[in-house]
Amino acid sequence: MNRVTTRKIRVGNIYVGGDAPITVQSMTNTDTRDVVSTVKQIRELESAGCDIIRCAVPDIEACDALSNITKQISIPLVADIHFDYKLALKSIENGVSALRINPGNIGSRDRVKMVAEAAKAKGIPIRIGVNSGSLEKELLGKYGKVCADALVESALRHAEILDSMNFNDIVISIKSSDVKMMVESYRKISKLVDYPMHVGVTEAGTIWRGTIKSSVGIGTLLCDGIGDTIRVSLTGDPVEEIKVGKEILKSLGYREDGIEFVSCPTCGRTQINLINIAEEVERRLVNCKKNIKVAIMGCVVNGPGEAREADIGIAGGKGEGLIFKKGEIVKKVKESDLVNELINEIEKL
Repeated sequence: MNRVTTRKIRVGNIYVGGDAPITVQSMTNTDTRDVVSTVKQIRELESAGCDIIRCAVPDIEACDALSNITKQISIPLVADIHFDYKLALKSIENGVSALRINPGNIGSRDRVKMVAEAAKAKGIPIRIGVNSGSLEKELLGKYGKVCADALVESALRHAEILDSMNFNDIVISIKSSDVKMMVESYRKISKLVDYPMHVGVTEAGTIWRGTIKSSVGIGTLLCDGIGDTIRVSLTGDPVEEIKVGKEILKSLGYREDGIEFVSCPTCGRTQINLINIAEEVERRLVNCKKNIKVAIMGCVVNGPGEAREADIGIAGGKGEGLIFKKGEIVKKVKESDLVNELINEIEKL
């Protein structure tokens, strides 16, 4: 897949857009004013593989907390601000790596110019975040409803404000909980501008439903080559967002760190408890950083073939299984010992 060519901008100690790897983001759900809890959650997200983190900044107290938070984390922090340009200016002073703010929502042109100039002086990019739930009334009146064209026009209006001030370090996101609308919006705007795209389905839902919606929406765009950084929005522990985001990228070959896990759905031919085996193997390898493909297959029909393409895997039999490495049989093992023996062989790789 060829990615759509976008500008390359710096966000803290990493890059977004251009030839930079696609990054995975999340947002804290702690009270930003609670520095201890917020830092703890960010560190957990860092450990899970989060590349960029965003924090809500609803007031000056939250803004002041950013100064302590940024000193205790390693990944870039984006300040999420609505309406108050003073919070944007203060966040820049307090060490954030980027802003999420819509220029058209923070008042006069002079206020926008102050934010743009402060951000430019510090090399801080601005993400324009258009959301179907907060579209301008004027555009709702023009189009009669929320639609892709209205969302794109909104994003372009905000970008043009910054562009007119010679501020070009811009990232654009156009999010909707409607997957088809979200996909259409990104496809339209990616043909009109070369700004990096932050891709995601907003308010996607709980971990189960949200994972499905996000995978469909984000995956479709990535297959089109659209997307420079992604965020999976889930109702739950934000660490789950990182897990899903990484798996989406890995499934499309955009990320190679950690285990690629393949397992069959089982059928009437399966004669071992493959479901329990697969779940235990996945659980025990959750923190494995080895860049390998592991296949857990239930029978000899597809098992040996899949195991042959994997770095290591098993193919089940009746109460036992074969362990393969690069298509070669390593050993035959009783069902009760399969997981331990497989993990032992993985540790040798």
